[in-house]
Amino acid sequence: MPEFRIFETKEFLKRLAGLQPRDLKRIQRKLREYVYPQLRGEPFFGRNIKKLQGYSPDTWRYRIGVFRVFYTVDAEEGILYILSVDLRRDAYR
Repeated sequence: MPEFRIFETKEFLKRLAGLQPRDLKRIQRKLREYVYPQLRGEPFFGRNIKKLQGYSPDTWRYRIGVFRVFYTVDAEEGILYILSVDLRRDAYR
């Protein structure tokens, strides 16, 4: 199975830029070293991955500590769209 390409949306980049500097560094490191390599190979299953209920199109979340990264997958095109990053307490409002 070919690897998925990852596309970071403007909304995601905006929210990432709004994080505290220490959180930003940690999140960027986790994305680079763990999250993106895992999602490129298998975006649907994993310890920190969960499909959200009641979303159209289908949306998943990846847990990074107290943060949640939300994404959708276009399997036909092989593209994974990173939609947003939020603190857990704000993510599901």
